[in-house]
Amino acid sequence: MRVHVADHPLVTHKLTVLRDETTPSPTFRALAEELVTLLAYEATRNVRVSPVTVTTPVAEAHGLAIGDPRPLVVPILRAGLGMLGGMVKLVPTAEVGFLGMVRNEQTLQPDIYAERLPDDLANRQCFVLDPMLATGGSLIAAIDFLFDRGAVDVTAICLIAAPEGLEAVKKATEGREVTIVLGALDERLNERGYIVPGLGDAGDRLYGTV
Repeated sequence: MRVHVADHPLVTHKLTVLRDETTPSPTFRALAEELVTLLAYEATRNVRVSPVTVTTPVAEAHGLAIGDPRPLVVPILRAGLGMLGGMVKLVPTAEVGFLGMVRNEQTLQPDIYAERLPDDLANRQCFVLDPMLATGGSLIAAIDFLFDRGAVDVTAICLIAAPEGLEAVKKATEGREVTIVLGALDERLNERGYIVPGLGDAGDRLYGTV
């Protein structure tokens, strides 16, 4: 598993505002989208491309185009939806699928309650959007689901992560092509499973408590 923690003053600045408990939801949503676009530059470093030739007003030029099959972007509902705009702004030709997850109160494991994905993900590069990598349970379940459908390469973009969750994902995905791109790696999880210092519940802060 490859891990990239963004080291850029703009990323840190936007994360600092996101962490502030006084930041209102509209500002939080806008900043989350901007931050994802910055992280997506690194996440798409190895996106599959094909050589192309175009004609400029002066001469022919050799370049690259996003290859086939197109990248698949998969936000984990509901908080991952707040990251989708920033990702498709950078890769507008990507296909978008959805995974809805909820914790099973009996097993304490994530259950998939909704999915909208191609049946066959053979040879697909997938980009999972999940703002908080805390215990790692939801992200591990999503990665397993995508590889079971045939994906060959999964990159997860998370705003922040805890070391415990990152280690859990590493152990669960050994031998697979997995990359984690983070805005920041925080200190730890607390006794309630929240990232410290974190930024609270990303879903609630994006959309309000329900």
